[in-house]
Amino acid sequence: MMDSFVTKDGKRLRRGYTTGSCAAAAAKSAALMLLAGRRLESIHLVTPSGMELDLPLQDIVIADNYVSCGVIKDSGDDPDVTDGITVYARVEKTGCPYTVEIDGGKGIGRVTKPGLDQSVGRAAINSTPRRMITEELLQVCEDIGYTGGLKVVISAPAGTEIAKRTFNPRLGIEGGISVLGTTGVVEPMSEEAIIESIALEIRQRKALGEKRLILTPGNFGAVFLKSIYRIEEERIVKCSNYVGKALEAAIGAGFTQVLMAGHIGKFVKLSGGIMNTHSKEGDCRAELMASAALFAGASAETARLLFDCVTTDEMLCVLDKAGILSGAMEALKTRIEAALDAKFAGQLEIGVIVFTAGNAELLKTGNARRWMEEKA
Repeated sequence: MMDSFVTKDGKRLRRGYTTGSCAAAAAKSAALMLLAGRRLESIHLVTPSGMELDLPLQDIVIADNYVSCGVIKDSGDDPDVTDGITVYARVEKTGCPYTVEIDGGKGIGRVTKPGLDQSVGRAAINSTPRRMITEELLQVCEDIGYTGGLKVVISAPAGTEIAKRTFNPRLGIEGGISVLGTTGVVEPMSEEAIIESIALEIRQRKALGEKRLILTPGNFGAVFLKSIYRIEEERIVKCSNYVGKALEAAIGAGFTQVLMAGHIGKFVKLSGGIMNTHSKEGDCRAELMASAALFAGASAETARLLFDCVTTDEMLCVLDKAGILSGAMEALKTRIEAALDAKFAGQLEIGVIVFTAGNAELLKTGNARRWMEEKA
């Protein structure tokens, strides 16, 4: 592949290619060597995005009844755990005319829970890589004049260990990595990929029969929900900073109720309608806290002290010393409910719990209070 770059946050980052592209390239190569009877050292592949790849082949084995070879994954400048892994394809002939059968071998995960791209029991080779493999092999068959069928087994021996550092065990994909990719190209540090992984987990919770989605930005929220409300971590979807995108994905998955729990440092931003809680998207913590404090009767001096604080925990101490912590949290609760209603009313019932250091609960919106009482 000729190097292709994208600029993000002022940095020039190199694109890579997906495990799906590796699998399709290896399968195409093995099929060509099997049917044409000649050895290849590299293969040309056009990805679904239109990017052209010329990929060297690894560990070629040419036997009487099959051919196997591998392609090394290159994630470019994306910090992908599968970077450098070798994806193999083993291709053999079958007696079924014009068919391509695809399965996973060593290091490729197998689906054990519903709600994923592939059904339970199938190898975790997603739809786009399956289509790429099928189309490439059928084209090889047509070009060579072969009218029989082919069986392809995709493997990645290192995937068994690598998968332990991915979301796969949590999603119910056991024994290895997934073969992924919708464009065939890895965009460095792609927010779209992160959001899609969150949406995938949300769809799975729905497929597993959850009535109410439980969201939290990260580990702090998961620990809080488990320790205070005895909610098991496997039921909780961590949405990072992408609160708004997660709520949109909840609607798309068919949820009508969402319970969210988050630290005050992030969820104070919801009161201002900020649905991506990363600081680069908007901070305003002091402004929003000061606004809530003024609604609770704070003096101008108290508001000024809030702006001198570095953390929200410091802000809470200021409010507590002024005797208005409870009132400020009540004002914050009202504004969080209003901001969420403005965006999602009629689509989602949303309950919010906000906590601080030591799992101290600061506020619960009406829906969250009602749901937690029902649980009790």
